[in-house]
Amino acid sequence: MTKIKLGMVGGGSGAFIGAIHRVAARLDDQFELVAGALSADPNKAKQSAAELGIEPTRCYLDYRDMAEAEAARSDGITAVSIVTPNHLHFPIAEAFLQAGIHVICDKPMTCSLQEALSLQTLATRSGKLFVLTHNYSAYPMIRQARQMVSEGILGRLRLVQVEYAQDWLTTATENSGNKQAAWRTDPRRSGPAGCLGDIGTHAFNLATFVSGLQVEQVSAELTSFVENRILDDNVHAMLRFEQGVRGMLWSSQVAPGNENGLRIRVYGSDGGLEWAQEQPNQLIYSPFAQPSRILSRAGYGYQSGSPHLVRTPAGHPEGYLEGFANLYQETAQAIRLCAAGKSPTEIFANSLLPGVKQGVEGLQFINAMLFSSQNNGQWTALENGHEAS
Repeated sequence: MTKIKLGMVGGGSGAFIGAIHRVAARLDDQFELVAGALSADPNKAKQSAAELGIEPTRCYLDYRDMAEAEAARSDGITAVSIVTPNHLHFPIAEAFLQAGIHVICDKPMTCSLQEALSLQTLATRSGKLFVLTHNYSAYPMIRQARQMVSEGILGRLRLVQVEYAQDWLTTATENSGNKQAAWRTDPRRSGPAGCLGDIGTHAFNLATFVSGLQVEQVSAELTSFVENRILDDNVHAMLRFEQGVRGMLWSSQVAPGNENGLRIRVYGSDGGLEWAQEQPNQLIYSPFAQPSRILSRAGYGYQSGSPHLVRTPAGHPEGYLEGFANLYQETAQAIRLCAAGKSPTEIFANSLLPGVKQGVEGLQFINAMLFSSQNNGQWTALENGHEAS
């Protein structure tokens, strides 16, 4: 098959997430990076393009010029990856969707619920795909957990516990020249949520993805522990899911000893499941009143629902890069289905790809959490649309 021509906005030399996306896009030989607006700094943009083998004529200094020029080319890009700070997600996605180009975007989708709803409308009208890279939802054992829950193996669900703990912002790292810390703690670029928007949204997405349930209400407390830090660096919340299921969420970037501690536990009347991102190839299944069992990524009889996500034999770990690559693999399939006449609505309805729906839900979650915290933990419904200050 012909490789899908891919462009990228952001992700120049020294950027973290752009390099991750490029590796993921290449892993299954489905995409070819041919164009980019890689930095707002013209010299850095040109240098980055040269390092990546992008032709000088397809190195752009402005994403709007890139969208217009690539849409006009007979060999123009089919999709673009947006790997910029949060405040640029909406205008970049808008430019490329209006140009008729599929969009792959890092999370959170936008900085505000209003932007998220506008982007949802725009994506629907464009007839193009908008994929949100909640990469943890594409880990094989997370797909296995979701399948087991949906098949009723745990019985009637009761509890969902999720946490995402890091320690890299335990001190004022944003004042030490750390570029990643600087924009993530700046409300002008990150939006109104710090730790909540950065990793709390991943925890929220994982909880709803595995359980298959929507969160109806939250009671939250957001804290900024580091002196003079404007945005939150620690989040505690109680969650009320539909069907009477209850849960808790903790996300923190000031918890020493935690590197990337994303963990989920789901309990029902007949058993429980536990998964930790730092041991991603194992899922602990605990049937009630029986010994716990460790299910492995390439083990016997498992992964019946998503064997395409497993590339290596048992005992050969797969993790973060492969999680992103799984989304790119499924996005490539979605793009080809779109080219064959399938509508994005139909494609998303029949796949597990995260899209604008999950993007809007993520902003509803952020809004409700901020509003609840500002009102002393008041129980707040996600659908109320409060725009917290």
